[in-house]
Amino acid sequence: MGDTGDRQGAAAEPPSDLAAVFAAAVCSHQAGRLAEAQGLYQQALALDPDHVGSLHNLGILARQSGRGEQAVALIGRAAALNQDEPSFQLSLGAALRAVGRDDEAVGAYRRAVALRPDHAEAHAGLGAALLALGEAAAAETAYRRAAELEPGQAEAHARVGDALQLQGRFAPSVAAYRRSLALKPGLSQVWINLANALQALGRFEEAADACRNVLAAEPGNSIGYVTLGAAFARAGRLEEADGAFLLAIAADPDNAAAYSNRLFSLNYAPDKSAQNIFAAYRDYDARFGRPLRRPDPQPTPVAERKLRIGYVSPDFRAHPCRHFLEPVFAHHDRNSFVIHAYAQSVRDDDVTERYRQLSDAFVRTNDLSDDQLFDRIRADDIDILVDLAGHTDGARLGVFARKPAPVSVSWLGSGYTTGLSAVDYFLSDAAMAPAGSEDLFSETPWRLKAAYVYRPAEGMGEPGPLPAAARGHVVFGALTRAIRINRHTVRVWARLLERVEGARLAINSRDFQDRSMQHRLADAFGAHGIERERLQIGFSTPPWDLLRGIDIGLDCFPHNSGTTLFESLYMGLPFVTLAGRPSVGRLGSSILTALGRPDWIAQDEDAYVEIAAALAADPEALAEIRAGLRGRMQASPLMDEAGFVRDLEAAYRRMWARR
Repeated sequence: MGDTGDRQGAAAEPPSDLAAVFAAAVCSHQAGRLAEAQGLYQQALALDPDHVGSLHNLGILARQSGRGEQAVALIGRAAALNQDEPSFQLSLGAALRAVGRDDEAVGAYRRAVALRPDHAEAHAGLGAALLALGEAAAAETAYRRAAELEPGQAEAHARVGDALQLQGRFAPSVAAYRRSLALKPGLSQVWINLANALQALGRFEEAADACRNVLAAEPGNSIGYVTLGAAFARAGRLEEADGAFLLAIAADPDNAAAYSNRLFSLNYAPDKSAQNIFAAYRDYDARFGRPLRRPDPQPTPVAERKLRIGYVSPDFRAHPCRHFLEPVFAHHDRNSFVIHAYAQSVRDDDVTERYRQLSDAFVRTNDLSDDQLFDRIRADDIDILVDLAGHTDGARLGVFARKPAPVSVSWLGSGYTTGLSAVDYFLSDAAMAPAGSEDLFSETPWRLKAAYVYRPAEGMGEPGPLPAAARGHVVFGALTRAIRINRHTVRVWARLLERVEGARLAINSRDFQDRSMQHRLADAFGAHGIERERLQIGFSTPPWDLLRGIDIGLDCFPHNSGTTLFESLYMGLPFVTLAGRPSVGRLGSSILTALGRPDWIAQDEDAYVEIAAALAADPEALAEIRAGLRGRMQASPLMDEAGFVRDLEAAYRRMWARR
């Protein structure tokens, strides 16, 4: 069309009637001449301001050009003028999703489905919007209908897998991903999603194979290497994991997730020094922290209003963090503090609703970029911003690197430094971060009276009598992930089994639900002469009955266990820990110090064996410990919820005063 005028050195006369103008606009739009198309659509609207085709297509063009809200307004007007056109509702749903208005998008897609129940795209769009809102079960239904309508569409089956995985239904999600890949084997993201689902089932070698399928076709796929590294790490194959993470970084030096995954796994490495590990954190800050730093905000004097605390987490849901975080939210002094929760979570549940009720503001952050979340926190005038994730999935460290609040703090999360120079304080205690360890943190360690406070899960029941009294032999136990079990822990635990005649060892976690992982660990003990019948390896949930059958807990090293140590004590089990690297190597020491039982803390491997063997050698004393341990724990700082929060709030006040 433009060629005609060009040959004569002047533009051709534009068409004058509405149909011709609209046809010319569509032609220009399809040819990619967007500016020309925009002018023609506007010309059509000048002829008829209610021309729905031009309104709709101008909205599509606005969306293509990144003008999201304008797209919503234009397409929304077209949909209002012609409520019987399903394509308008589909476009409106997509436009609303693009600007983060997923709840409104659900309405648009539902209208499209009502108009065209057999339209697979409408069901798929509805599934996407529902999934963004955390309504995974409803999203699954929508995606399944899309897959039924177009069974040959690989993407529809993949989205069913996504919805299932977000519900924690990993086995059927694996089946859905495999159906998708059977139709279209080249979908690299589906292979990666399959690998993640297989990891959740403890099928780590299959997960690694899924990643290898990606990397065979795309050797530079950084996400493929990250996922492969995660599978190796979860299986306890830490050297292979580190190699995969380094390949991910080499493939894409800007992949912050690759760095974070590597930092997370380095803490479990049995032979690396604390200084060597912290050096990697400094490198992370140099690349992903310092370059993002913004000018510090000017704090509002606290005398003018309540202190505003913002908590940032992906775990405002039924997650182990709730045992430590809910007590804080429940006991905050709302006369003196305003509590904002910034939730990076795609799956809400009853626990999410409790957090929502305990917050003054509850903000979903999934659809916010780091810059947008930074702006939101600044707009909310947050005084102290608390990171609750560290280098775990869903963390928003890119926001913290920008310094959105006058004071920033890291707590809970991955249990160690963020590495970010922009974060001011790391909440801990004197046992986790002992004097002299300050040079292993990018933040200033702030030592509370206790590092954590614990609220037990409902329905755990009573500890019951000492199992060894009825069985005639002791059962040691470790409810821990495979990543924490290395050749040093296996060697020491094998020494203990040799020392205590007839003793058994129970090792239990989700990582050992697959027989291949059970056999691998049994073989590691077999190399030290420990017979398979002395090992109880598997997965039980909830673990309370298993704990009732264990006599003594064993902590891992150099990376201690976490929530399960609190659970073990609450169920009457003393545990032995080895004080190692700050601070993930001293979590067990922190707990036992707060409990008033430092005698169960070993300073070396020999002492570890001696303490555990001594506990096993005195069944009468062990029975007394079991009977009284829950009461002792309840009377200690470990379960003093109000006292912990008073200490925490006093720390916030002092941090603010320093600022």
